Amino acid sequence: MPWDRNQMAERAAQELEDGMYVNLGIGIPTLVANYVGDKDITLQSENGMLGMGPFPFEGEEDPDLINAGKQTITEMDRTAYFDSATSFGMIRGGKIAAAILGAMEVAENGDLANWMIPGKLVKGMGGAMDLVAGVGRVIVVMDHTNKHGQSKILKECTLPLTGKGVVDLIITNLGVLEVGHKGLHILETAPDVTREDIRAATEARIV
Repeated sequence: MPWDRNQMAERAAQELEDGMYVNLGIGIPTLVANYVGDKDITLQSENGMLGMGPFPFEGEEDPDLINAGKQTITEMDRTAYFDSATSFGMIRGGKIAAAILGAMEVAENGDLANWMIPGKLVKGMGGAMDLVAGVGRVIVVMDHTNKHGQSKILKECTLPLTGKGVVDLIITNLGVLEVGHKGLHILETAPDVTREDIRAATEARIV
């Protein structure tokens, strides 16, 4: 049984360790905030917030409290606010331990494409290029295939790159793959998903 969006986010949260400062990208990664639990994790948003809490319950939303994806979130006792220049200073200065991002494509060498499809209207790259260059570890969370059933984990990306060789770990609805020097390694499979299932759904080379 493949993981759903929440199970993928919960699995990504398991990669986080006490004391980490972590940035969550838009899409599935924003759900990770709901699964941090008792870990001492500080979530950072490039729009100028340090110490994001989980999503609010219905009826408790504050429209002034939003993440980089414009979703309403909650604050914590230690939450701090600042301008986006300071936020990007943290990212570019190597202060953020990990980024959990979505992706359109990931290559077997860790190349990442997650910001545009040529011919489609896009708002811009946002903070993704700074994040993949400045953080200690990049974890991608995405569906294994696109809506046409084609692999999103490729030998080479076909879309414009966000960064070259930047991805460390890929978590999909089928399992967890590590980006190594000689290719991809399957670390874990979702329940009732086999390694052969993952190989069949993956264009990239798995060693």
